Amino acid sequence: MPLVDTYGRLHDNLRISVTDRCNIRCFYCMPEETPAYGPREELLTFEEIERFVRVAAGLGVRKIRITGGEPLLRKDLPYLIERLQAVPGIEDLALTTNGVLLRQQAKDLYDAGLRRLNVHLDTLDRERFRQITRRDLFDRVMDGLFYAKEVGFDPIKINAVAAKGIVEPDIVPLARFGREHGMEIRYIEFMPLDAQGIWEREKVLTADTMLAMIESGIGPLDAIPDADPQAPATEYRFRDGIGRIGFIASVSKPFCLNCNRLRLTADGKVRYCLFAIEEMDVRDLLRAPDADDEAIANVIRANVKAKWMGHQIGSSQFVPPPRPMYSIGG
Repeated sequence: MPLVDTYGRLHDNLRISVTDRCNIRCFYCMPEETPAYGPREELLTFEEIERFVRVAAGLGVRKIRITGGEPLLRKDLPYLIERLQAVPGIEDLALTTNGVLLRQQAKDLYDAGLRRLNVHLDTLDRERFRQITRRDLFDRVMDGLFYAKEVGFDPIKINAVAAKGIVEPDIVPLARFGREHGMEIRYIEFMPLDAQGIWEREKVLTADTMLAMIESGIGPLDAIPDADPQAPATEYRFRDGIGRIGFIASVSKPFCLNCNRLRLTADGKVRYCLFAIEEMDVRDLLRAPDADDEAIANVIRANVKAKWMGHQIGSSQFVPPPRPMYSIGG
């Protein structure tokens, strides 16, 4: 049976975190000092991840995105990419990275079969990059980004988190950068997933505000017709035909009723939402000598069945998840 929840949403998209560790410290995600990382022995092995994916594919999962933390910190990641590419039923495999290690790993990832990348980059200003990430690594990210393009990755999308009071000077320059280099910019509204509890609704730079800024600074945009209703981003293309952008408006325009995603954390928990309060353990099953694939499938089915209508951000009913973003998986 397909993975359909009680609201009729079909689930065919799985996000897999391979580590909770990261080599930058974005203020909206991680504490500045050493984060509370989980023990390494709790991380799923590549063999355990592959087995989970094979079971999920048998239930109708067709798309996978590898995340972290920073996934390129996971040793021998191209090996996992190669194995997941070969799983019957998987039609799309992508990876989200902060780009710091792309120069060293892009070629191996490409040779393993990966073709789609999302690179996290909030600003084209080196000093603002240091302010946001608390690391002076802007040049390494840009070098890795252009090297990935040279290697052949296509498409490359850039994820830019929009926190009011910081990134306003970057909204239009990023769009121009995307037009010039053939990369789609994805503007992401600042969400309540930070490790320090600093999120406030007033700090969210909304999609409508950014859209108006870009149209004023560059030119008119048109919504892309016949867009995938399950995609998290609302996409636009410039009327002059050069480039496109997208907005992930989780706060101002939630897309929960079209959500088709499940998540597997690095330590083996299945989650039906980034903001979920509950999660279901599958690591023990993956490591139990007597647990068959049907037991794993039952956990996946149960998690989908338990999925709520939506996260309720902005309402009095919203409760922040007990885990920060880097621990859940981006």
